[in-house]
Amino acid sequence: MSNETTGAAKRSPRVLDLVLIALFAALTAICSWISIPTSIPFTLQTFAVFVAVGLLGGKRGTLAVLVYILLGAVGLPVFGGFSGGIGILLGSTGGYIIGFLGSALIMWGMEKLWGSKAWVQIVSMLAGLLVCYAFGTAWFTVVYTSANGAVTLLTVLGWCVFPFIPFDLLKIALAFVITNRLRRYVPQ
Repeated sequence: MSNETTGAAKRSPRVLDLVLIALFAALTAICSWISIPTSIPFTLQTFAVFVAVGLLGGKRGTLAVLVYILLGAVGLPVFGGFSGGIGILLGSTGGYIIGFLGSALIMWGMEKLWGSKAWVQIVSMLAGLLVCYAFGTAWFTVVYTSANGAVTLLTVLGWCVFPFIPFDLLKIALAFVITNRLRRYVPQ
């Protein structure tokens, strides 16, 4: 085998990794555009995060989420409502977007510790969702309080978490099913 052929064979998995990361960053953007507008919009972003990490594995899935956030940070309209820019990330809902990265990291860590068994996938998605809720709620509380005055944690949870729990649990179930059906088609 020549050095040229060997070099091409070594590069192709990296190219495939980059394509998959870009594809899932784009999928997350598309899922953010599917939304029901409220103070914190109902979107499919968390679903995309769960599928990205579930299908691509921890490293590539987390990189897809990071690329998505960076694309939005530089102003591309990849966030809910076709918005983008650092102002969105610094606004009241920005903590939930940044929390997606925490979700992906938690899922990656659990995958590293316990593998990709079904129970690990479900528990890691639930733990990732809790991290996203915690980070986003804390961020929302700080931003909202600085702009409008003090608000109780229970009030913020009522606005930003409680209404989303049933939908997010449904997204986890759907992501779990899709991930397990498609995993064999995605090169690991």
